[in-house]
Amino acid sequence: MDLMPGHLRLTVDSLSPYLTNAARIAAILVLAWIASRVARKAVAGLRAHTVRQVTGNETTDLELEKRVRTITQVAARALSILIWTIALLMVLHELRFNVVPLIAGAGVVGVAVGLGAQGLIKDVLSGMFLLIENQIRINDVAAIDGTSGLVEQINLRTTVLRSEDGAVHVIPNGSIHKLSNLTRDFSYAVLSLTVDYKQDPDRVMRAINEVGAELQREEAWQPVILRPLEMLGVDALGNSGVVIKFLIRTAPMKQWAVAREMNRRLKRRFEEAGIELAFPSQTVSLAPESSAGLREELRAVVREVLAERRPPPA
Repeated sequence: MDLMPGHLRLTVDSLSPYLTNAARIAAILVLAWIASRVARKAVAGLRAHTVRQVTGNETTDLELEKRVRTITQVAARALSILIWTIALLMVLHELRFNVVPLIAGAGVVGVAVGLGAQGLIKDVLSGMFLLIENQIRINDVAAIDGTSGLVEQINLRTTVLRSEDGAVHVIPNGSIHKLSNLTRDFSYAVLSLTVDYKQDPDRVMRAINEVGAELQREEAWQPVILRPLEMLGVDALGNSGVVIKFLIRTAPMKQWAVAREMNRRLKRRFEEAGIELAFPSQTVSLAPESSAGLREELRAVVREVLAERRPPPA
């Protein structure tokens, strides 16, 4: 009768470490689940804050929201993987597994992968900052390291441009050193005209301002032209004429349409006002002492040409 209680007591004592480990494992899994949910909530709050900081108001743009959502989803997934990896190692430790070789092996593999994927990691990180800082958007016109085109795609690893000739340029984000956004918020139509030296520059500038004011007053062009024409004045005294420069602030991607319409209207206005545009010309002056010899040479050339064209005798 005494052996049974003692035997039962020994069995409970032997199981108590396993029960304690099971409780610890359960606690680790619960804490990992809670930490994963908290990380996702924090990333979601960071996404909303980032969008408000970029746009400056509560109204978010759909395309920007999609880009920021992509980044935050990647960040949330990475945090979840990290949390559950740590939880798995702690569970293995509670189960009396030696996790030191596993950690060491994972470290070696991680170093090898990191060394082999340095370019990929650089591209992804650069793409994340490109999206967070809202440097360019889809349908913007941008110049990246001398390559210009319409932005068709912005991915975490690459940016895709389509140039005027239809060529598609895929640029790794990590290799971007200089980026110029030509259609951010507004654009400028920068024009310059070269008129003959005989023309009065003030009269020419008055004609340009009149054409610009007329264009801006038209209903079709009012949403496109954001500010009145800004006359910069005489920009240079060129070889063939006087260069007059001016600019017009326009809506994004409308600068080329405004420039073409201005050129068309200025051509007609100058013809009506008798304003002559300059064209390349060259004046050749002959010294008096060489003119006589040059005449003889020209006569000889003319005689040779006539002799070649003279029909042969019958």
